[in-house]
Amino acid sequence: MEKFKDLKYIRPSFEETENSIAAVLKEFNEAADYQTAKEALLKKQTLGNEFRTMASIAHIRHDIDMADPFYDEEVQYLNSISPKLSVIMKQFNEALASSKFRKDFEEEFGDQLFKLLDADIRTNSSEVIEEKILEAKLVNEYSKIAASCKTVFKGKECNFYGLLKHMLSTDREERKEALECWATLYESVSDQLDDVYGRLCEVRRKIANKLGFDSYISFAYLSRHRFDYTPEDIERFRNAVAAYIVPAAKKIHEAQRRRLGLEKLEYFDEQLFFPDGNSTPDKDTAGMIEAATRMYRELSKETGEFFDFIVEYDLFDLETKPNKRLGGYCSGLPKYKAPFIFSNFNKTSADTEVLTHEAGHAFESYITNRNQVLSEYTHSTSEINEIHSMAMEFFTEPWYPLFYPEGEGKRYVYEHLADSLANITYLVSVDEFQHRVFENKQPDAKGLRSIWKKIEEIYMPWRSYGDNEFLNNGGFWMQKQHIFMYPFYYVDYALAMICALQFYLRMREDKEDAWNDYMKLCSLGGSLGYFDLLKQADLKNPFKEETIKEVAEGVEKILEEMEKDL
Repeated sequence: MEKFKDLKYIRPSFEETENSIAAVLKEFNEAADYQTAKEALLKKQTLGNEFRTMASIAHIRHDIDMADPFYDEEVQYLNSISPKLSVIMKQFNEALASSKFRKDFEEEFGDQLFKLLDADIRTNSSEVIEEKILEAKLVNEYSKIAASCKTVFKGKECNFYGLLKHMLSTDREERKEALECWATLYESVSDQLDDVYGRLCEVRRKIANKLGFDSYISFAYLSRHRFDYTPEDIERFRNAVAAYIVPAAKKIHEAQRRRLGLEKLEYFDEQLFFPDGNSTPDKDTAGMIEAATRMYRELSKETGEFFDFIVEYDLFDLETKPNKRLGGYCSGLPKYKAPFIFSNFNKTSADTEVLTHEAGHAFESYITNRNQVLSEYTHSTSEINEIHSMAMEFFTEPWYPLFYPEGEGKRYVYEHLADSLANITYLVSVDEFQHRVFENKQPDAKGLRSIWKKIEEIYMPWRSYGDNEFLNNGGFWMQKQHIFMYPFYYVDYALAMICALQFYLRMREDKEDAWNDYMKLCSLGGSLGYFDLLKQADLKNPFKEETIKEVAEGVEKILEEMEKDL
């Protein structure tokens, strides 16, 4: 394998790919024995990995510079052919699902494969090719709008991420000014974002309707492979968060208000934990990579090998740049069994989280690509995938001092734990917002903001935006890219955090045992269903009220002990 920048991108030919898959499908259908059928399946998988690798290279390079005309054109092309290719992939899946060798496949790979196949068959059809192409175009349109937003703050050009750093300033007036600038920037494009989201909701409803679903919610749950729970279960989960996590978060914010010496905690104060400033890494990008390399080598043999691989092939793009897509993610290059980490460093503690959270995703990808034969099993559903990333944030806690000035690493442990628990309330807010949007007729812009405002009052009753009219009226919802790009994803972070915090509580008692179960979870990938994977990792069901209560009380107790030493 070459370094990422040297990997050659070759535009996948739709006709060649379609013909190759059709030829392998013919081999599969004519197979006289199981071994021949299996070989045909693995050939199809190789073809799929080749296409996904080229698509991933194009998307990553496009995200690094969304103004690059070449990769912008490539992404549009890939978005136009992907739904068409999904049709012939569906034909292969249908042949596999009805194969006379199905029992043989189940005996070797388990029945999870066929649950995934049946769901993908149900949620993909040639009938919705045009709608899926339009959906991809609208998502790209949203990304471009968000990525192109810039403003000048204190004489320097900033995007949204640049302003977030100023919202952590120890100068309260600077924090307030940064929030006002941040909100004004969103308000300046709010008409465009309202329009894009309205069209996205319309096309998503149309997809669900054409495929015979009673609502887009039902379609989204099946397409996200949520086989083990329902929207009603999620509602009960949110209610339990309101009952146990919201009171705990209120205590965290009240303690924060006292430390900051404020009469009232405003939104622009919420991310500042200490009056002299939050813990801030004192290293440049090269120094952060060096610290992370030492951390992963010392954590375990497997994590050391993994991160050395990432560094050797430059499988990351970490720094904020003009026209770079917002956010961070882990992508994959399946042909090379290689993950890729994308982020926007902004010289805050969020940079540390990239090298633990996104690296947790990358680690699971690295491990499963070397342990699972089927590409369908190299990843799981997102509520499991996010356990990999969030738990890694806690397992790497002893090495936080490597990234910070002397003494600040210990404080960051508190900041990270407090924020991890309190942020669950925001995660479920985003989920409830999406449920309310798709449960009813499409709300207009004012209706969307009204929905968000009411949800904030339930899950974040402490939230105050001062005299900012745009945010007070509910404009905050549109800052979350998942609502536009990954519908119904966000609650998965909340479910995963309850499990990651279980790992955290367990590692304080027996780190080796907790790590072994974490490794088992990563190695299994998506080869089992949600509840079965939790059992394999000895994790309690987050849908049970007592689990959330136990986690909330356990973390609260630790935070109270930490606060005495701050």
